Amino acid sequence: MTRTCAGDRQNTLRKYRTRSAKDIFRDRTSRARTDATACDARSRNFFVSTSTGTTEGRERKLKSILGEITVTTQQAEQLGIKAHTRLSPYLEMCCLRVSANSSYEHTEADVAMFTGIRVPAKTQQRLVHRQTFELPQAEQEITELSADGGKIRIRTPVGEECRWLDYKGVRLHEFATGACFQDNQQLVDWVRQQPLSTPITCLGDGHDGVWNLIKPMATEEQRREILDWYHLMENLEKVGGSIRRLNDAKALLWKGNVDDTIALIEQCKRRQAVNFCAYLRKHRHRIVNYDYYQRQLICSIGSGAVESAVKQIDRRTKISGAQWNKDNVPQVLAHLCAYLNGLLAC
Repeated sequence: MTRTCAGDRQNTLRKYRTRSAKDIFRDRTSRARTDATACDARSRNFFVSTSTGTTEGRERKLKSILGEITVTTQQAEQLGIKAHTRLSPYLEMCCLRVSANSSYEHTEADVAMFTGIRVPAKTQQRLVHRQTFELPQAEQEITELSADGGKIRIRTPVGEECRWLDYKGVRLHEFATGACFQDNQQLVDWVRQQPLSTPITCLGDGHDGVWNLIKPMATEEQRREILDWYHLMENLEKVGGSIRRLNDAKALLWKGNVDDTIALIEQCKRRQAVNFCAYLRKHRHRIVNYDYYQRQLICSIGSGAVESAVKQIDRRTKISGAQWNKDNVPQVLAHLCAYLNGLLAC
């Protein structure tokens, strides 16, 4: 019996000696890492129980930027953690902010790089569509708004050509951005709920859809409609022909002199000149004395604020190869507006 035990000890020592130093170091490191992980988990749970003052309730697991944590139902209620979610509120917010600028696949990789926590792309998408994104309510008077439109690529059945459909955006200057997809009334209702000044300056380009959107947002007496100066100049450049005539027309329009501009452009018999004169007649009441308005700081003369917002939305929705389920587009736009409005923050 003694001889057998001595032999076992010798075999054990022989096996230990034959192991490389690298293997021994790996085992020790693994044990140390396991002990550290257990210690970190206890520390995280300690902070949760300390901040909530309770450990009652059924336990559930959550992913957080600190790793996996355990919370009880009562702790989750006190911390504002939604039912059935497996992500901490802060990790959710990180995901929502990143996915507002990147594809869901890239968001998965970026969040893993930033936090060390992997949240799959499908989970990223479901997370966006589980949210309720509300447009904000202004407390101070809104003096200016501008409207514009963009296009989004809609997924179609296999074999059919994809479609590009319009969406609309509204910018309440120095406050917030709203966007809608085939539901203009949603934007109209939101704007009408705000404290609008009298007059309220409304800016837009020459597209009928923009002014049809703006029209029900305020009464005719309340609206001060202004045609965007920069779009007006873009249309003037399309006339072509004499550079001197174009410069003279620009100087006249800068002063809001529509009749003299039409008389000048009508001297050119090009089709573009005829179209531009029709454009001026159509928007005559929206062409103001831009020089006076700018010198007196009465209001803005361009709709750059909403155009910038639309470009930021397009930067996400028009990433290479992106196609969107038609039913999901309203929620995607709401997500992007929440990000632009600074609402995705803890």
